[in-house]
Amino acid sequence: MRILFIGGTRFVGRAMAEAALARGHDVTLLHRGASTDPALEAATQLSADRNADLSALAGLEFDATIDVCAYLPRQVEQLADALDGRGGHHVFVSTMSVYADPDGPGIDEDAALANLDDPNTQEVTAESYGGLKVLCEQAAASAYGSDHLTIVRPTYVIGPHDHTGRFTWWVRRIARGGEVLAPGPAEAPMQIIDARDQGEWTITLAEDQTSGVFNSVSPSPPFGFGDLLEATVRAVGPTGTTLRWVNAGWLRTEGESYQSLPLWTEGSPEWTLAADPTRAANAGLSPRPLTETIADTWEWIQAEQPALVAGWGITTERESDLLSRAPTGG
Repeated sequence: MRILFIGGTRFVGRAMAEAALARGHDVTLLHRGASTDPALEAATQLSADRNADLSALAGLEFDATIDVCAYLPRQVEQLADALDGRGGHHVFVSTMSVYADPDGPGIDEDAALANLDDPNTQEVTAESYGGLKVLCEQAAASAYGSDHLTIVRPTYVIGPHDHTGRFTWWVRRIARGGEVLAPGPAEAPMQIIDARDQGEWTITLAEDQTSGVFNSVSPSPPFGFGDLLEATVRAVGPTGTTLRWVNAGWLRTEGESYQSLPLWTEGSPEWTLAADPTRAANAGLSPRPLTETIADTWEWIQAEQPALVAGWGITTERESDLLSRAPTGG
């Protein structure tokens, strides 16, 4: 197949593009830079800013298009205009953030979606991100029709080449060993997906022209933040590594947040992290063991030595201070 990726050079998109190349597809990457990643060297690269000029697509035709990086509905509309029916089956990579706040676990793809107070906003923020992705999904449905559209809604994506700095912070910290501050409650819902599993599955959806909407989530609930951290201890923690669960309310009074303790929901359950994975599983999503993902992530960190991402995590000194003063019980 001739597959066009809008984006496709970093983490989520990279895993999809790499899977497509491994299967022998003719891959074209449209992005603003010039990737020197050896894993993508067989791809054709088109340099273009999707916000400014998509004339690089003039006259080109594809069997499938995978849009990894649209955040505004106008970006979806401009791409559809530039392709003018030559893009083949369309795959739009969305997010679990499209859902309105559910009141319990087990939401499926038909759950209520978020609404924007200002649907004309062009500013992507933590507050507008989900609502804008809803509008992007709607724009894609209008442009391509539901029979020719696949929407993938990922949860937290983890694995090698993760540039976000969120889960990788925990892998680095637990790999150092010792007593690890774990923000409670341990049973807070949590779902993740390995970028490589999602990548392979997304290419299958494109190959089969499978239309529909899918939550890209694993594992099945009930699964908590504690399960994720304990799996990380099993995968990379030196002998003697322990988790010490600390009360969420106390941590909040100390000024800690989801940024200082990445992926923490600050004591309140986020039920979008306890979604029903049935539809995706029936469509072929088959996650590998979580400990394998974590071990591979640590191996990548050791080999590539990616820089810590500013704004995520706490210092060793701050963690020690909190542990020395934390009340008993998480």
